[in-house]
Amino acid sequence: MPPAEPQGALTGLRVLDLTRILAGPLCTMMLGDMGADVIKVEPPGGGDDTRSWGPPFAEGESAYYLGVNRNKRSMTLNMAVKSGQEVLAGLIRKADVLVENFKVGTLEKWGFGNDWLKANAPRVVRCSITGYGAVGPKAGLPGYDFILQAESGLMGITGERDGEPMKYGVAIVDVCTGMLACNTILAALNARHTTGRGQHVEVSLFDSGLAMLANVAANHLISGKDAGRFGNGHPNIVPYTAYPTRDDRIAVAVGNDGQFAKFAAVLGHAEWAADPGFTKNPDRVGNRDSLDELIKAELKREGAETWIEKLTAAGIPCGRINSVAQALAAPHAIARDMVTSVEHPTVGSIKMLGIPFRFSDTPASIRRAPPLLGQHTEAVLREELGFSDTRINELRAEKVI
Repeated sequence: MPPAEPQGALTGLRVLDLTRILAGPLCTMMLGDMGADVIKVEPPGGGDDTRSWGPPFAEGESAYYLGVNRNKRSMTLNMAVKSGQEVLAGLIRKADVLVENFKVGTLEKWGFGNDWLKANAPRVVRCSITGYGAVGPKAGLPGYDFILQAESGLMGITGERDGEPMKYGVAIVDVCTGMLACNTILAALNARHTTGRGQHVEVSLFDSGLAMLANVAANHLISGKDAGRFGNGHPNIVPYTAYPTRDDRIAVAVGNDGQFAKFAAVLGHAEWAADPGFTKNPDRVGNRDSLDELIKAELKREGAETWIEKLTAAGIPCGRINSVAQALAAPHAIARDMVTSVEHPTVGSIKMLGIPFRFSDTPASIRRAPPLLGQHTEAVLREELGFSDTRINELRAEKVI
């Protein structure tokens, strides 16, 4: 017999995905990539909001939706009615993880609060993804990535020094919140080995946005000074920014004094490393503008590829500033399988991002294309809950599924 295919790290784990948009679906997709069986529950009719977010579309399926919903089964269910809640109760009892991003209190309103979970599904890990959390002056308000980028201070540190505050190019607070949710769920599952029970974990876009300030927040909390914008520059390290060359722009990240000496030598100005205004990093931070002007003048002498070769040979971190198309077509991205293809039931072969984490013994994998709306409704009801064809037809007639 041929050897069995290696199983994923989370094979055998059942995840009930009651989320939509980005943070929640990204979290559950990551769990699915690691081997979990993810059942995505969507409202009948339109389903996840992102199914209509386009163009672009592929045979009616939005690229946005396709990007964060692989390795899932989709079923439709009206959870706001009693018959739907009876079905939901059965699904929760069969799950290991329940992920939801409803408005605070929605599950409780339907009868599925933490007390119900403790009594009926004590091993389930419930993860709530919210905008602002369950406590505080803004508790219960809906969260939107753009608004949280603004409120968290992230936009206040993004953009040119004399320009307008600027949001990140993707919904970065949603993305990071989804990743934090995945981490939190895995930690709670690990704790279950010790406690024997699940627990309620929560992540919010608000908390994530503030946490993403990282060293910038630390700078303010220690110094008392407000943070500002540095364009592509770094608040604590110089030179660490984007520079124009003769034909294109490159990013340069000189992280310490030794690297700066090598960098200066490559540019033909070894004497810069002995200049009291540039010798140590705090000196360079204090003389940021004058040093940047000197560097720009030298880098404009040759093209980007030439400088990348020279700087790389000297051990100076640098890179071309790629477009998205260039980044996804780069040889290293291809070698790392960060662009892959999957067969979709109506679209055919579609390209999508690969999996960004690797396991030596329990490999992550793409086993299912992003599902059509309700593609697996009947199979889930039959196989997981033992529903008869008659009962399924009744639910369909009642528009519960």
